[in-house]
Amino acid sequence: MINFVIPCLLGLESLIADELRELGALNVAAENGRVLFDGDESILARVNICSHFAERVQIHLGSFEAHSFEDLFQGVKALEWERWIGEQDAFPVKGYSINSDLFSVRDCQAITKKAVVERLKSKYRTEWFDETGPVHQIQFAIMKNRVSMLLDTSGAGLHKRGYRLDANDAPIKETLAAALCSLSRLRPYHKLYDPMCGSGTILIEGAMLAAKMAPGINRGFSAERWDCIPREIWTAERERAREGVVAIDDFEGYGSDIDAQAIEKAIQNAQRAGVASKLNFKVCDIKDFKPVTERGTLICNPPYGERLLDIEQCEMLYKDMGRVFEKKKGWSYSIISPDEEFETAFGRKADKRRKLYNGMIKCQLYMYFK
Repeated sequence: MINFVIPCLLGLESLIADELRELGALNVAAENGRVLFDGDESILARVNICSHFAERVQIHLGSFEAHSFEDLFQGVKALEWERWIGEQDAFPVKGYSINSDLFSVRDCQAITKKAVVERLKSKYRTEWFDETGPVHQIQFAIMKNRVSMLLDTSGAGLHKRGYRLDANDAPIKETLAAALCSLSRLRPYHKLYDPMCGSGTILIEGAMLAAKMAPGINRGFSAERWDCIPREIWTAERERAREGVVAIDDFEGYGSDIDAQAIEKAIQNAQRAGVASKLNFKVCDIKDFKPVTERGTLICNPPYGERLLDIEQCEMLYKDMGRVFEKKKGWSYSIISPDEEFETAFGRKADKRRKLYNGMIKCQLYMYFK
């Protein structure tokens, strides 16, 4: 059994925990900013390939207290690094230390590297490691003198699906876009709208989520190159993911934006993601938004002060949104914004609010569905 950690955007812990259980992970436990779980090599591959919301998948090798560099050295050296790192493999070290006696990250990196080398020397009976093989990124996390040692299996962050080669200014992260769709209870038969769609991320993630398309099926992962994990596992998990895709005959997505170049990017991104046939894009100002279906699930990430617009422009935009997002049966609206005065400018109180983070920006998801 392998112990895993998933770091995530604050506010998405419960979504990831539920997703992990559906994927077959064991002993799932959500904490602030991360989710713990157990599983085997197949689960390692499955979560990397299939998770819509996780930032990356890390192996948790162990935790211990450290108040001195000797504590750190001995704690690291005691862990079973040879289970994962081969004699030719590369194993760079990075990490952070918060509110701890060991505050120098550079020194902690050096001590950790030395301890891993000493451990591997005794196991492989060698004095030198070329580190020319696959990368095994080691990460330490020291919080209040408690050390966690992690090994990254993902490589590039899992939000990098591969379809978004070129984005507009201040794009929403793919993992957060998928989370907004899930929190808005998007279903395969819904009509999804984003009238400020930018490069199309929310619509693309919504279509993929509705169709149960594994977002990582067409990209590679660091652990895919490790000798300790059989190649057949990755092949089997990709095949499993392909078989899990469902038809979304009734699903349609409608995206618009005032920026013609953004719409061009959105169309190209949708084509690369394999969902272009389900999405419609056009150039349109939010003031002129008019839905073309009787029912709809509208989700948007409007530009705001810390990203693109000043406060007065934001208020005017929110007023326009309140006017064109009519309160009517069969419609729900989810709008993410860091502005605590959003509801005032929009013109009505949200039926539900949920705290989320867009990168480092604290936001609220304002949800209207009654």
